[in-house]
Amino acid sequence: MAVVARDLTRIYQVGSVRVTGVDGIDLSISNGQLVVLKGDSGSGKSTLLSLLAGLDRLTTGSLTVAGRDMNRCSEAELTDFRRNTVGMIFQSFNLLPTLSVLENVCLPAMLAGRPLAAVQPRARELLDWLGMGKRLAHQPRQLSGGEMQRTAIARALINDPALLLADEPTGNLDSGNAQKVMALLSELNRQFKRTVVVATHSDLADTYATMTLQLQDGRVVAR
Repeated sequence: MAVVARDLTRIYQVGSVRVTGVDGIDLSISNGQLVVLKGDSGSGKSTLLSLLAGLDRLTTGSLTVAGRDMNRCSEAELTDFRRNTVGMIFQSFNLLPTLSVLENVCLPAMLAGRPLAAVQPRARELLDWLGMGKRLAHQPRQLSGGEMQRTAIARALINDPALLLADEPTGNLDSGNAQKVMALLSELNRQFKRTVVVATHSDLADTYATMTLQLQDGRVVAR
């Protein structure tokens, strides 16, 4: 299984107020699924993604991602998990403005300890597949929104992650580019057997989903 959660709960202490991000979620995601998380702002989508990515820790319950017990991982193990097991795609792209397209894609692999010369061929291959082969030397400010998101997808794939997480990946794109990005994520899921979890307000992902979860107030209210 890619993900197994039992009674997964995350509570934040904001001053004297306890805020529940996710509330008693039970969830099983098989390898190779494309899961779409739907829900309004504040429903718990981003909190759940953060827990799956090892960016946040659960308060109670249990969570296993790609065979790792996330509650028992040390900080060093979580860092290794984020670098090698999970790939993240963000609404705001999160590309470094002073680096080229090729350098942005290579960066996660270099942070994981791989030399640049060993990383570049795979980065070029990914960027060629994503239609970015002629933009390798460009900086993010020289790219369209769709090109920035395709660069971000290549960066998320550079370490060959078992799980790909996308937080509103089409939120800053026009409808044409949004459709292309969802088609790419679907191709990664179906052709390359990647497990993909997409949190989105958009209906564009619905036709590609193998599982849809509706969240409200931190709970799964429909599947």
